[in-house]
Amino acid sequence: MDPIRLATVWLGGCSGCHMSFLDLDEWLITLAEQVRLVYSPIADIKEYPEGVDVALVEGAVANDEHLHLIRRVRQRTKHLVSFGDCAVTGNVTAMRNPLGTAEPVLRRAYLEGADIAARIPAEPGILPVLLDRVLPVHEVVHVDTFLSGCPPPADRIRSVLEQVLAGKQPVLAGRDLKAG
Repeated sequence: MDPIRLATVWLGGCSGCHMSFLDLDEWLITLAEQVRLVYSPIADIKEYPEGVDVALVEGAVANDEHLHLIRRVRQRTKHLVSFGDCAVTGNVTAMRNPLGTAEPVLRRAYLEGADIAARIPAEPGILPVLLDRVLPVHEVVHVDTFLSGCPPPADRIRSVLEQVLAGKQPVLAGRDLKAG
């Protein structure tokens, strides 16, 4: 039997969910025996591949690059897990939403906070175009499993992965939901 093709994706977030994933410690060895990591910020893989079985998606959709990537991820993935509170609700990443547009954030960062050469980068490819509203993943694509927490504790991540590896739709209830 071929190993499950696993991906982890990092959108607009702090990488805390990936740090919690690494907190799986020695269980990562067990996981590595059952999966093939095909895409992740912790591996040097540039293009999201076809035929991914499971993707853990951390972070909210905050710019045009995220929007393009999450659509590609959904198209090429059987089971998408919204991984952590930024992916599930927008959380901290979405704190700029009450400002109405991305303009106040750009102005503060590049004009008001600049020591020299105050200007908002406008050349293509310099800065991804910020969306006016940061979106949780499920507002852009279908999500199969919601894995909450900021970050989700390693025990909760393990519970979801064990269920997926067993061919089950993950259910977080009781001890699994409260882990951490």
